[in-house]
Amino acid sequence: MASHHFRAGVVVVVRHPESGMVMAFERVDAPGSWQLPQGGIDEGESPLEAAWRELGEETGLGAEHVAVHSEHPDWIAYEWPDEVRSRKRTAHLRLGQVQKWFVFVALSGDIVPVPDGKEFGAWQWVEPRWLVDNVLEWRRAGYERVLGAL
Repeated sequence: MASHHFRAGVVVVVRHPESGMVMAFERVDAPGSWQLPQGGIDEGESPLEAAWRELGEETGLGAEHVAVHSEHPDWIAYEWPDEVRSRKRTAHLRLGQVQKWFVFVALSGDIVPVPDGKEFGAWQWVEPRWLVDNVLEWRRAGYERVLGAL
């Protein structure tokens, strides 16, 4: 689904097994800004493989902690704001990202992720609506579309 102007990536929602809350992570580079694990799809990698890889890299969670529940049927696209695009190496080419969203369910409500310290520094269980309201504004429409349906 990648194109010349949009980088293909994945987003991983981890739901609590009983409460329906989702695992949110605070960005190291933007304290007070919360989001879900996400990242690009490497060449030769399927979206689901990328989701598992990104989840492991950013949170330390794997198949012993979570199970795949569902995949959002659509790719969700967004454009980066000018200030973000100007920091990207491919600023002259890429406008944003197109992402495949996956919902995973925690196998236990007691799991504890280990934020990577590079992208994420803290985590918490939150209501999906709270996360929609606390994600960066330019990502909000995609979060609303997927999390609003949970």
